Amino acid sequence: MKRFSLKSALAISASTAMLAGAMATPAYAQADSSFSDDEIVTIGTRRQARSAKDVIAPVDVISAKELLNQAPTDIADALRIAVPSFNVNTQPISDAATIVRPASLRGLSPDNTLVLLNGKRRHRASVISFLGGGIADGAHGPDISVFPSLALKNVQVLRDGASSQYGSDAIAGVLDFQLKDASEGGTVEVRYGETYEGDGENYRIAGNIGLPLGNKGFVNITAEYADVNDTNRSIVRDDVAALVAAGNTAILDQSVNTLTTDADSVQIWGQPNVNDDIKLFVNTGYEISENLELYAFGNYAERQVEGGFFFRNPTNRGGVFQGPTVDPVTGAASSADNAVASVSVGNLAGLDPTACPAGIPLVNGLIPDETVLAQVVADDNCFSFVETLPGGFVPRFGGDNQDIAFVVGARGDLDIGTGLGYDVSFSYGENTTDFFINNTINASLGPDTPRDFEPGGYEQEDINFNVGFNYGLPIAGWASDLNIATGFEYREETFTINQGDDASFAIGPLAAPSAGFPTGQGFASSSNGFGGFVPASAGSFSQDNIAIYGDLEGDVTDKLTLQAALRYEDFSSFGDTVNWKVGGKYDVTDNFTVRGTYSTGFHAPTAGQANVVNITTAFVGGVLQDVATLPLTSAAGEFLNTQRIADGDQPFTLDAEDSKNISVGFATSIGDISLTVDYFNIELDGRIALTDNQDFQESLRSFAEDNGLDLSDVTQTSQLINTLDGVGGFSAASFAGSEDLAAFAVFANNFDTRTQGIDVVANMPVDFGYGTSSFSVAGNWTDTDVTNRGDIEPIGDLRTRSLEENIPSFKGNATFNHEQGDWRGLVRANYHSSYFEDHLGTNGFPIDLGSEINFDAEVTYSLPQLTGAEISIGAANILDNTPDELADIPLDGFSSVGAVAGSQFPSTAPFGFNGGQWYIRARYNF
Repeated sequence: MKRFSLKSALAISASTAMLAGAMATPAYAQADSSFSDDEIVTIGTRRQARSAKDVIAPVDVISAKELLNQAPTDIADALRIAVPSFNVNTQPISDAATIVRPASLRGLSPDNTLVLLNGKRRHRASVISFLGGGIADGAHGPDISVFPSLALKNVQVLRDGASSQYGSDAIAGVLDFQLKDASEGGTVEVRYGETYEGDGENYRIAGNIGLPLGNKGFVNITAEYADVNDTNRSIVRDDVAALVAAGNTAILDQSVNTLTTDADSVQIWGQPNVNDDIKLFVNTGYEISENLELYAFGNYAERQVEGGFFFRNPTNRGGVFQGPTVDPVTGAASSADNAVASVSVGNLAGLDPTACPAGIPLVNGLIPDETVLAQVVADDNCFSFVETLPGGFVPRFGGDNQDIAFVVGARGDLDIGTGLGYDVSFSYGENTTDFFINNTINASLGPDTPRDFEPGGYEQEDINFNVGFNYGLPIAGWASDLNIATGFEYREETFTINQGDDASFAIGPLAAPSAGFPTGQGFASSSNGFGGFVPASAGSFSQDNIAIYGDLEGDVTDKLTLQAALRYEDFSSFGDTVNWKVGGKYDVTDNFTVRGTYSTGFHAPTAGQANVVNITTAFVGGVLQDVATLPLTSAAGEFLNTQRIADGDQPFTLDAEDSKNISVGFATSIGDISLTVDYFNIELDGRIALTDNQDFQESLRSFAEDNGLDLSDVTQTSQLINTLDGVGGFSAASFAGSEDLAAFAVFANNFDTRTQGIDVVANMPVDFGYGTSSFSVAGNWTDTDVTNRGDIEPIGDLRTRSLEENIPSFKGNATFNHEQGDWRGLVRANYHSSYFEDHLGTNGFPIDLGSEINFDAEVTYSLPQLTGAEISIGAANILDNTPDELADIPLDGFSSVGAVAGSQFPSTAPFGFNGGQWYIRARYNF
């Protein structure tokens, strides 16, 4: 057995694997480099020094050069370009998903992809994607945007199910981010860019340096500071245009939206601001002896993300402005034929309900009646938000995110003559998000409401300990030793909800849930747009698990390689599971190989998914309203299940989702041309996701009916809860924080899917007789079918279409690289097929959108006067192509789909919606 040496071993290894082997940094990116070089991979196998062409499952190796030499400043966007089956969107108005963008592989949920750093499991983000465009709804995965491109040696993408090798989440595949491990040299980089529209200005300053640690070790350090401004791709909303035309000029005041006074963009719809994006990574290793290396790596990162919410219309925003139908002259409540819509009026003193008008009549449904408004303003006991916010308002939402992690470990050979290798490591990761929402109100507090709130935050903490052993057992007649790997892993994760400031969840005098008047005056509690976390919801929630695995792999002959893996895991939250994998590779000729695997897998519900509480604002059925996510274990969740059982329906459950994964393909080379083609088929049962919104009021009324009460005429949740207090064991106090909810969703095992597809990668050199050129093509076809909409409660048609069609069935790119003398350049064509979007969320506005193609280009000049210095100029989407404009899509009752909420483009556009952008970059390598 080869002696372990820092010079020949990676500074990192696959999760609980042994002795990853030698790694040579590639000169150029090579996706799935089969038959192109001997690049060493660290995922998909536990054998030492295995090249990409020797691995049974397909692995893409994306070099540092490809990650750095392109327009995106975020590593997720860079991977979207490099790996066609990887998808991530620009997030406009998407709540917490704007802070940590959900990214998916092979059309599955983001938390169906395992993320490793230097071969070790990466901790999850603190943010759960509640508004994830359908596929990512409820996903809880890691935050890969904290990785600076300059810190990476490469990114390895295992396109195969691997739960039996790495544990929960490795259903769609595995991403392994490999940090640089050089002990000398470095890079300094400065970059600036903006969109063709002149917004979205962004800059990045980054540096990497490798230092020796004695004469047997290294320390590699990367630091980056970046800033990205928002973009605005809004159009005039129909309701805004109508208000302005009717004479409501207050809508143009800057107090409505603190960033603009333009009627075209009363709200900002576009990419958010990313402020003070700081990243620091350290990777280090030291060789104690030929049989022992100590290693450690970690990071600190922080950033602030801020974006806009939807405009709050001063005539019809529920819980703030929208009032009952009233007499058009007096404002008294009325259901007569001549009754008109009104703006809500609150009775601050709790006097006789008739002391204040029920509402301020709206002239032509748009402008408050001046006479009744003057009456309300003159009476200190009466209040309407049109007094202080006559033009409505637009909340600004964001979060301060912090990420801290470290891994320490030791690996080597047990020098006892057995050739037994070991790897022992401990890792800790923590991600924290503190939310803020400004320029909004708590309507129930009336004129005493603050305008800025701190609604609380989420924390995610992961602890991992693993130990693995690796041994090569000689087998008579085999072409190689039988590699035997086994190990143990312990993981613990804790999800914490931090309480918001008092005003962010307060139930004020205009919505007090006490008996009698003024209960139910129609004003919503909590900070509008993103409600604060109440004390009853705050706390820490943990789960842990242990795992034992075994792995066998060897070359039976010079042509045949076989692999088998088995893994047992036991979770404190849902029990145990056993998963396995078998695979094989056969070299038909020296230039043609067939390969295939079959595996089972699983994704366990996270502590966050099981316990999270969230109240946000989203479009439901085309109407903007508060939407809540509550745990199944909450009072409302348990009440919902109890009532479902009473009504003869199955209760919701939350358990692990299970998968079956088939992968089969071939790799070949014809002269200098390399080609790989791989087919995959993933059956996923009991997918963990948010349910459709459950009608909370209907459940309360059904409970009342079962107990002999008729509450069919009660329209407010707080009144229903208060009335039912003490009935049949019902306790109103248990429902604190749920008084304003008409509906909510829970995490549950909801539906089944089958996802299949084909990945194609081809590379070839091109000889023009001068310089060095290459051409590469990468494409992915993916098709998802919802095979079972759910046995408990079937999901709806639009959600089904989102799961099946929101990601284009085909994505691909073709790249031409050329290098000559001091110059180099690239041109890339990117394509995606048509797709579907349920615009504005749950049961919103279904739209079918067309295919798109765009082009990227970059030119770099190396300064001969200064060795190592270069200047690059480039453009992404150089022809400024954009998705289909929503203003061109008609909609009954509106001038267009886009005019409903002011969005110019589809929010889930695969290549984004900002149009073309240019950049300039200066880099110095030393």
